[in-house]
Amino acid sequence: MPSQPVQGTLFHSHLTHPRGDLMLPLNELRDAHPDLYREHAAKYDRRPHGLIEPVPPLGCTWADVVFLSPVHPAPLFQALARSGRPVGDRPPATLDASRLDPDRCVIRLMRHGQDGHYPDPPDEHDYLPFTTAGLRAVSRVTQIALDRLERLGPDDPWLPWVDVPHILHRGPIPLAWFTPPTS
Repeated sequence: MPSQPVQGTLFHSHLTHPRGDLMLPLNELRDAHPDLYREHAAKYDRRPHGLIEPVPPLGCTWADVVFLSPVHPAPLFQALARSGRPVGDRPPATLDASRLDPDRCVIRLMRHGQDGHYPDPPDEHDYLPFTTAGLRAVSRVTQIALDRLERLGPDDPWLPWVDVPHILHRGPIPLAWFTPPTS
């Protein structure tokens, strides 16, 4: 039985310097656009093992997926601004969730770890099927996430998504499927 299309909106806030017609996972970006790979992979300098973290439901690694958010990033960036961080106000690109094959996606629940900055390692209970009900269940920013961002110190890592569920899509996504940000 084929999967049902998922209803909802997904967000991506880093459509910077797009090249070509696909949004690529890091492992594909490395060969296609090494300069963009270096820019985006730098987020993992403190945790290089994060790039090889398995994503068992999709049979791949963290660097084989494109990350999307089920929540609009504005509340996260407003909380960062309240902590004294310089943040822009560029709106995100949006994607109609029904464009994605649910069999190539999973919802990854995220929890900030003991240090309050990096995510805890996942277990089998941290992955949910990509369904309309699942997307609705994770489409709100929690107060815990906002409080953590507001308390960031000057030397703390800038990781606004660490405790926000991720939508992981295995493989590239056509850029034409996104509605570009409007200023």
